[in-house]
Amino acid sequence: MTTKSVLFNEEPQWLDSRQDLRHKLPEAIQSWVYESDSLTQRLRNYYGSGVGVKVLLQCWRTPYLSEYRLLNIPSHEHVLTREVLLHIKGKPLILARTVIPRDTVKTAKSNLSKLGSRPLGEIIFSYPKLERIAMDVTLIKLPTWKTSLLDQIAITDSIWGRRTVYSIANKHMLVSEFFLPEVLHEFK
Repeated sequence: MTTKSVLFNEEPQWLDSRQDLRHKLPEAIQSWVYESDSLTQRLRNYYGSGVGVKVLLQCWRTPYLSEYRLLNIPSHEHVLTREVLLHIKGKPLILARTVIPRDTVKTAKSNLSKLGSRPLGEIIFSYPKLERIAMDVTLIKLPTWKTSLLDQIAITDSIWGRRTVYSIANKHMLVSEFFLPEVLHEFK
């Protein structure tokens, strides 16, 4: 059996991002979770062009059950799964997981399947009809993360994240982003 993720031991537990939840989040987290523009661009505006992407996983896999449901795809369908670390000179800033169904890859004319070390935000925020359909929030406890990732990134506490369903020409994709301590401390 192939693993669904190099980030997680199990699927994170997500909370629907209702308005009342927003006010319960720490202030530094609110700024990131509810950012409506590209997180990559926000990082570049602060750090400059040195923001890099380290690809941890990119292949066709079966997604988690909640991902199937959010994307409204059959439970046997494989999706393009991409997990990356955004960093500045090796300093970890954001972990991300993207789940893209085949139909969405075809609609995007393979732009999404051939990203390499380019940030996803560079591509999807260039689409004029990009829509945000839904968003959830999570607080991931240490046991959820893979031990190898905890060691590599030096995660020592729970990490906040968001996942967003985006639509490009009525084709959906799911982007999950997890805000590491470094990015929260830099942007106080």
